[in-house]
Amino acid sequence: MKLIIAIIQPEKLDEVRQALVDRDISRVTVSRVTGHGQQQDIDLYRGQEITPDLLPKTRIEVAVNDAFVEPAIDAIIQAARDSDSGKIGDGKIFVVPLEQCIRIRTGERGGEAI
Repeated sequence: MKLIIAIIQPEKLDEVRQALVDRDISRVTVSRVTGHGQQQDIDLYRGQEITPDLLPKTRIEVAVNDAFVEPAIDAIIQAARDSDSGKIGDGKIFVVPLEQCIRIRTGERGGEAI
């Protein structure tokens, strides 16, 4: 099992969600977040050091069984990319091992609980 975390542009949420549903991945968690990526950590403005503004982003979390990892990644990339070549700010995808998943209602564990 893996936990896929994607940080995307907010306006791409509907496209990404539909792309996941089209690949039979329908259980997602969505959060509004802020952050910045390839921006400089500190800028100079009129001789003062300032921290760049944090930009609104959308965080999608999807717990999947191993067979769904690559289809989920492909769906997110295709739907979240701004153009064929992409651009700075399109987002990031993180894939981390998921040690346990437990369905509270039934007590099911592992891949069955996802």
